[in-house]
Amino acid sequence: MMRILTSLSFSSAAILLVAFGGGQLVQACQHHGHDKQWTITPEELAEIRELERKWGTDWSFSGITTFAHLKHVKCLTTPSEKFDIAIVGAPFDTATSYRPGARFGPRAIRQASSRQTSFRGFNPRAGINPYASWATIIDCGDIPITPFDNAVALEQMSEAFVELGSRSAPLGEKGKGKGKLKPKLITLGGDHSLALPALRALKKVYGREVRVVHFDAHLDTWHPAKYPSAWPSTQSHFNHGSMFWLAGQEGLLSNSSSASNIHAGLRTRLSGTDPSDFVDDSSQNWLRISADDIDDLGGPAGVIAAIMDQFDLNDPDPDPVYLSIDIDVLDPAFAPGTGTPEPGGWTTRELIRILRGLVDVLNVVGADVVEVSPAYQGRGEETALAAAQVVYEVLTGMVKRGLKDGSSEEKVKGVVDKAHDEL
Repeated sequence: MMRILTSLSFSSAAILLVAFGGGQLVQACQHHGHDKQWTITPEELAEIRELERKWGTDWSFSGITTFAHLKHVKCLTTPSEKFDIAIVGAPFDTATSYRPGARFGPRAIRQASSRQTSFRGFNPRAGINPYASWATIIDCGDIPITPFDNAVALEQMSEAFVELGSRSAPLGEKGKGKGKLKPKLITLGGDHSLALPALRALKKVYGREVRVVHFDAHLDTWHPAKYPSAWPSTQSHFNHGSMFWLAGQEGLLSNSSSASNIHAGLRTRLSGTDPSDFVDDSSQNWLRISADDIDDLGGPAGVIAAIMDQFDLNDPDPDPVYLSIDIDVLDPAFAPGTGTPEPGGWTTRELIRILRGLVDVLNVVGADVVEVSPAYQGRGEETALAAAQVVYEVLTGMVKRGLKDGSSEEKVKGVVDKAHDEL
């Protein structure tokens, strides 16, 4: 048995052995530049299975914290790891304009996801369990971002997102994509400025502009000069209120009048004495849906319809869409743990209903959930719990759309591998 455990953790060995049914386990030893072949006896396999049966199941409150008890891999240092969807943390908050603390957001969201498990992950609304369907979903850990130099931090995030997003997804190798499909990243923030490096990476990976559906209380398209300062600097342009302005300047976003980007949930105050911020925003090809519009449009269904009206659902080559979800789109009653809270927002239920109407249909190639600052939330973790549920809904949509596309036809599992079960 030690022949296996010298290169694999016991849990990993058990999972692989169950998957392959014993006999021979072949592992690529890339560090030595050759393949090494392991053989085990039926007795050893039986012992591994028995130990896995006794000790391989975690409760929601046990085990090392990852998002939804997913397998954790340091993906940035493990290029051989394949995944269809990855959870990635971006613990960065030195581009905020008010309350810092979102660097602890990824940790808080993972903790709040503890009751999400493959064993009880079935989403009755969608009719699937995203953790037990076709997709290989893992937690890639955090990008180690410097807190001392925002220029370096931006470079680190940009390079990390390109590195992870450029890899071939398992379905890209085995399914209909034949090597062309790329994995999808869901980023846990961190402040909202991380959307800029994420969009840079998507432009590089997909070779085209991306459309953004942006849930937020604020525009985040402000020209950096709208932040008054007698000490201007180019680096100060990179902040969590100007990153979409920068993205537009860099040609990362759709600039077609027939393919606008969309804000939803707005209720921010504007600069100066007139609505010129809205004029600037419109000139950058954004459509605005305010928080109040949910009442005038007839509830979440009306908001969904207003957003979907901007997309051609019959397009055989649909626009890639990036979902950017600032938790402050929610009212502070539901998400007080954030850096720039604004009263008058949506409820958690309303946001989830709206997301459910979008993620199954749109060609979502990436997403973020940002601005969770756990120091300002209550003891019940309401902000992080809302963020974790949002991630679950986005994951569900990505997986369900994959089933509709047929891209997963060679990889549908049908049942949960017992080696991955948690209570």
